Amino acid sequence: MRKTKKPLLVMVSLLLVMVTVLAGCGSKKEAAPPATPPATTNEGNKETDPPAEGDGGKWVLGEKPLEFSAYAHYGNTDFPKWESTPIGKYLSEEKQVKLNMIAAAGAHTQKLSAMMASDDLPDMIWADREDQDMERLRKEGKLVAYDEYLDKYPNLKTWMGDLDLLRAEDGKLYRFPNWYSSNPYGNAGYVINKKIYEELGKPPLETTDDLYNYLVKVKEKYGSEIVPFEPHRAQDRQGLGVLYTAFGEGASYTNLNANLLAVPKDGKLTSLLMDPVFREAQKYIAKLYREKLISQDAFNQTEDQVLEKVMTGRVAVFAGASPTDMAGEAQPELIKKDPDSGYFMIWPIHKPGLDKNKIYPGTYTSFGWNAAYITTAAEDPEAIFAFLDWYTGPEGMNVQFFGPEGKNWKGFDEQGQPNFTETYNPEEVAKIQSENSPVMFVGNTSYIDPSKYKYMKDLPFEEQDWRTRYQQTITWPTQLNVTEFSGIEPSPDSDEGIIKTSVNELFLEIYAKSVMAKSDEEVDKILDQGNKDLMDLGYQQLLDYRTANWQENLAKRK
Repeated sequence: MRKTKKPLLVMVSLLLVMVTVLAGCGSKKEAAPPATPPATTNEGNKETDPPAEGDGGKWVLGEKPLEFSAYAHYGNTDFPKWESTPIGKYLSEEKQVKLNMIAAAGAHTQKLSAMMASDDLPDMIWADREDQDMERLRKEGKLVAYDEYLDKYPNLKTWMGDLDLLRAEDGKLYRFPNWYSSNPYGNAGYVINKKIYEELGKPPLETTDDLYNYLVKVKEKYGSEIVPFEPHRAQDRQGLGVLYTAFGEGASYTNLNANLLAVPKDGKLTSLLMDPVFREAQKYIAKLYREKLISQDAFNQTEDQVLEKVMTGRVAVFAGASPTDMAGEAQPELIKKDPDSGYFMIWPIHKPGLDKNKIYPGTYTSFGWNAAYITTAAEDPEAIFAFLDWYTGPEGMNVQFFGPEGKNWKGFDEQGQPNFTETYNPEEVAKIQSENSPVMFVGNTSYIDPSKYKYMKDLPFEEQDWRTRYQQTITWPTQLNVTEFSGIEPSPDSDEGIIKTSVNELFLEIYAKSVMAKSDEEVDKILDQGNKDLMDLGYQQLLDYRTANWQENLAKRK
């Protein structure tokens, strides 16, 4: 779902997994990490080492020291010190790889501007995949193109597949994506408080009517003690965006995203505010809000305030782009105190009459969210790319998730997945993943997901990790692929880029007003006037620009 510019929050549910004891594996045929999926197999039972990168002038991990600087271009994120993470400590001590982390301390825009002005750029920058500051650097000739490295170091090309939509307008590739995948993934949806649900008699929770009736019952029974519906990050349209998708088959949360803010219709991107599905959803949401069935401080509460309510079980229904993050953290704490408490997830809510299997509360792209960029300041850009390619490959991903080979895993099976050992320690693995998560900057979802769930799928349902359970059964099957809308943004200094900034600021104001409307008629009035005001700012010009780029994407995919 999209996803806000808070990628680490969205990724946590992908990282904290396998917290139940895995069955130890016996003697198995083991193979090297696959060069191309599926993996080739070895003859006999002999363990094999990963294939060496070093032949024909290729850079080899650990053969000689590699040191470079890295900077996270996010307002809410600084990389931790490299050696403070398990993977950083291991690679520093065993493979001579050291990253010098540059911190922005909450002033990322100013920090990068200062580095650009002084021409003192870091060797690697980790940023949003569509970050326009990176586009500025590319146009100034400050980024390194990866094309000449792709065949020499093939993990990205192998596991990502089609890279064309990631290419810049000059046809070259400058972005190394993070958490890319050819399979559905994501965590958007609805989390339900189990104890409250059972106390209210386990009523049906399938349609928007069911949801409304349930929230009314919650308010009647618990009063102000419990928040009936808690939408995570309403200011970013997250939890409320989930509700929007209930009113249209194929309605996409990405339609509400600042990088789209439109509805596809007859080959064009059209005004979101004039969309009948959006209007019907806003009237439903406004009704919930004025009846105090939605958290009244939804637009201004902090993350900590939301987390506190979820951790203490003071929400009946919790929805968002990744509600599994907070609910998954709360689940073990709640059931420690009361085995009958905790949370569960439901199939996405749908408007009566719609096909429940065509409702998608979240979205995903094949390219994930972030990207790693190498700048021309790097002394040896090929070495950095080769490291990133190792990092995103089977061995690199396994070391990041399960620790160095030997303790929790050893060797690879015929499918190229790790063989987990009898000494596998789930608590240790969970700690490794949690501590490595801030530096998993080129994650390979296509590879690591099957590895993570190799044995999990065979465990009894109640013994599976809470997040894993609902990813497999609820969230992954209900996320919509919106890769076609990637890379359609204007540059910030273009006419459309300037329009975008103004349109986004005004849209947030219109959106909040419509949620707080006193009647259906007032919702229509606010949206009518809002659409006119947006058009006066150049909204149609922005829609036309995005439509042209979207159509180019569709042509490329064909």
